[in-house]
Amino acid sequence: MNFNLSQIPERKTKPRNSGITMVMDKGLSIEEAKNFLSISYPYVDIVKLGFGTSFVTPRLREKIELYQSYDLPVYFGGTLFEAFLIRNQFQDYINVCKDYNISYMEVSDGSITIPHAEKCGYIEKLTKHGVVLSEVGSKDAEHIIPPYKWIELMKSELNAGSEYVIAEAREAGNVGIYRGTGEVREGLVQEILTQIPEEKIIWEAPQKAQQLYFIELLGCNANLGNIAPTEMIALEAMRIGLRGDTFHLFLNKDDVE
Repeated sequence: MNFNLSQIPERKTKPRNSGITMVMDKGLSIEEAKNFLSISYPYVDIVKLGFGTSFVTPRLREKIELYQSYDLPVYFGGTLFEAFLIRNQFQDYINVCKDYNISYMEVSDGSITIPHAEKCGYIEKLTKHGVVLSEVGSKDAEHIIPPYKWIELMKSELNAGSEYVIAEAREAGNVGIYRGTGEVREGLVQEILTQIPEEKIIWEAPQKAQQLYFIELLGCNANLGNIAPTEMIALEAMRIGLRGDTFHLFLNKDDVE
């Protein structure tokens, strides 16, 4: 840090397996990615190339190698996995990951229906090729999954080999664990946490109010995902009580005026 302040909560240090921040790159240029990394690298843990953007991104290999030069895991969005799968190109997906030296893979079923046992089978197969993240929840706002089912799905996917389960919210933060307004489905979140370890869940939280909710609930080391590159520094400040929203969260009232 640039200077000394007391009563700053302790963030886990990199490489960390909790307190992680997953950034969504939806199409940064090479130069934009360089600028982003120049200031935000210390606080980024994983980079997701959002949905199917990697298929149309110019100089894709160069961008991936840039992130990897910072020892940052990069992975293709789950929608791309689903796009390969629905076309019966699962092996092609594996080959593409190998070709681009991608060792993190997301298994999701937000856009297509996959029998859950089959989804767990894909997770098991992909663990032979790298680290698997699996996403739970539908991108369809009309498809409401009850809490017991979220828990059941998350448990099964972690048992199948997922390193983390991602709680679906989409890039806008208005489905899955959120209502259409972006409001957190608090009962759902609280119930999930009775059964699933918090360090194994990445909460997609693209909106500031959503990030704040999880920091207040779980502390500065909540796992947060789908963070915009431009919001990284602001999020890190909020994590440690240096933004108005969390200013008093970590202060000992007996030691301050």
